[in-house]
Amino acid sequence: MKVLIIFNREPYDNTDVTWNGLRLAETLRANGHELRIFLMNDAVDMARDLCKPPEGYDQDLSQMLKDLISKGVFVKVCGTCMARCGIHKNQPYFEGAAKSTMAELADWVVDSDKVLTF
Repeated sequence: MKVLIIFNREPYDNTDVTWNGLRLAETLRANGHELRIFLMNDAVDMARDLCKPPEGYDQDLSQMLKDLISKGVFVKVCGTCMARCGIHKNQPYFEGAAKSTMAELADWVVDSDKVLTF
C-alpha cells in the first residue's frame, strides 16, 4: 500500500503530534508499506539541521526524519513554505529532504492509497 503522510505542525509545539506521526511512519515502513512524507507549513523546520529539541524534550524529531530517509523513505518539503514558515525561515534543508512544489504534492496525493495529515 502507498501511504503519504503530510506534516503541517511546528515540530516542537508542546504536543507529541509530530512525534506520533513519525512513529506511525516508521511502523508503516517496517510493515512493508511504501511511505512518502511531505512537509509543509511550520513542519518544514523538521528538515533543517538548525531544528533541535527544546530542553527537556526527549525525542529528536529531525533525527527520526533522517532515519526514515536513510531507510528509503522519500521526503519532500514545500519550497514556498521554506521562505514563509517555521522559526528557521530560508535556512536550507538537510540531505535527503528535497525541495518540492504543490504540483508534486498533488501528484503524490493522487498516486497514494492513503493520505494522512499531522
